[in-house]
Amino acid sequence: MSIIKLNNNGVKNATAFGSITGLGSMVFIKKLTASSSATLSFVDGASGVVLDNTYKEYLFTFKDIHPETNFRHLGFQANAVGGSGYNETITSTMFVANHKEDDSSSTLAYEADGDQAQGTGFQSVIHAMGNGNDESGSGTLHLFNPSSTTFVKHFIATTNTYTDDDRSQNNFAAGYINTTSAIDEIQFKMSSGNIDSGDICLYGIA
Repeated sequence: MSIIKLNNNGVKNATAFGSITGLGSMVFIKKLTASSSATLSFVDGASGVVLDNTYKEYLFTFKDIHPETNFRHLGFQANAVGGSGYNETITSTMFVANHKEDDSSSTLAYEADGDQAQGTGFQSVIHAMGNGNDESGSGTLHLFNPSSTTFVKHFIATTNTYTDDDRSQNNFAAGYINTTSAIDEIQFKMSSGNIDSGDICLYGIA
């Protein structure tokens, strides 16, 4: 079966004209595995982490993030180059869609306690995780052009949670880190308690 490329010049058959060029690729950079961890941090230049102008888009993947404490949210924050404290200013929005196991309720709603308006707290990306043995959260966070010294740093997160009250909850968070300084450090932690287990992987998008 042929692969096709659609563009302003029409359609090309990849088998007839060779490989398609100009398409991005995802490059694995680093995996951090939680084991009753207070935080997981990706710091450019440390332990093989790349978080600089090598890529204009970075992707974090969350695989079975499990909290030690019930009803907790996984969040992230950043440091600008030379900064500390993981307290950059963020403006964000969040909404959730959920459906309960017993079919007793389903909702689509704005999540007011998941947003920030020029806040400096950790931005929630996986909301309302349960800590039961079979409960966890997974998904992705995209961070765009963190090394820019012209623009703010946009992000989009899409995750799914097995909540503390037996719901499948799809979480959608987006916003920007409101600084034109380059960002070179990202940290993840729970709203309280430790990250009991799970993997966070970092990829660069070429």
